[in-house]
Amino acid sequence: MNSKMPTINQKLLEGVIVSDTPHYSSTMQAMLEAVRNHLGMDVAFVSRIENGKRSFDFVDSSIPPPIRPGDSGDVEDSYCQRVVDGRLPELINDAKEIEEARALPGTQSIPIGAHLSVPIMLDNGDLYGTFCCFSRHPDPSMNTRDLDVLRTFADIAGKHISHREAARSQEKALRAEIQEILAEERLAMVFQPIQDIHRQETVGFESLARFETPVRKPPNIWFDQAKRAGMAAELELLAVSQALKHACHLPEQCYLSVNLSPETILEADMESALSVPEPDKLVVEVTEHSTIDEYDKVAAALGPLRARGVKLAVDDAGAGYASFRHILALAPDIIKLDMSITRDIDSDFRKQALAKSMIAFAEATGCEIIAEGVETSAELRELRALGVHKAQGYLIEKPLPTADLRAKGYTRN
Repeated sequence: MNSKMPTINQKLLEGVIVSDTPHYSSTMQAMLEAVRNHLGMDVAFVSRIENGKRSFDFVDSSIPPPIRPGDSGDVEDSYCQRVVDGRLPELINDAKEIEEARALPGTQSIPIGAHLSVPIMLDNGDLYGTFCCFSRHPDPSMNTRDLDVLRTFADIAGKHISHREAARSQEKALRAEIQEILAEERLAMVFQPIQDIHRQETVGFESLARFETPVRKPPNIWFDQAKRAGMAAELELLAVSQALKHACHLPEQCYLSVNLSPETILEADMESALSVPEPDKLVVEVTEHSTIDEYDKVAAALGPLRARGVKLAVDDAGAGYASFRHILALAPDIIKLDMSITRDIDSDFRKQALAKSMIAFAEATGCEIIAEGVETSAELRELRALGVHKAQGYLIEKPLPTADLRAKGYTRN
């Protein structure tokens, strides 16, 4: 294999590469066009060598392209493998003057005159493929300076591809973990009581997932991971299904609250997923910390359920701008005051002022407030004085499995 030291500084390479760039394809395409134009060639491409095949990832051409992205063939019939093996030089001014090149099918059929090709190496030292360009006519003016230009771009391409491959490997591992959780149903549900803080009576329970996995991660991390892997709906629906199985054990007068993201609400069959005997005892909490593009579709998906009595809550209200958008667009039955507001509300007049405004809004629009994350008696007293009627938090009760709820007298049996 031909090899040389990197032609540009490693720190410079790292500085211009973003590990999770959303513009990977356009960046690679732009590099090929730049190289082809600079060197005056007809075609430039990035190829991948794997399992005896040479495939084309990206192609830029100024002529009717003789090759296209996705094309592949036997690597032994290519310039790429012979350059990697050292059987052909990286710089060829006239392919027809080299016996090894003349024997290759493409030399005559395309035809290939001048040819430049350098290996693309990944960060881990593995060969990925080659960065190449060629013209249909010989070019005696090409020299080592042109080859250095190609090596420079191959170095940059190698960095981009390395980050891309690492991201794909990570995504594959993420999917495998979530698939295992789904296949083995490795999650259990716990239930946190929601209390009427004036009458000191339990009125509902929020269901929360706890994961039974060798790798310990907070539940929100597992759900974020499922979202990145494109499996959020499956995981959320499993949690909902598990929660509904326990609904029959909760006190008859209490409701059950389940958490669903807007994406899952739009993707899944909500009427089937939330088919319960007593829909008026079910609350759907919309969990999303970013704004939603399709509020009308989310509202439409929930419309039939709400018509049957299912209530809608907006979770973490006050935690960010998005939650206020949710409230205005979805017209929920319940607004859940985020713990960032309830925490130390007894001693923070700004939080008191914000809570007052939200309570006034709820009263004016016919919905109710539930304060989340109540942990001290002082917070509870202040919330009661402000006009909040319902709350949940460790002061009232931590989330518990149904067995512990039964032991504490919360359940029917």
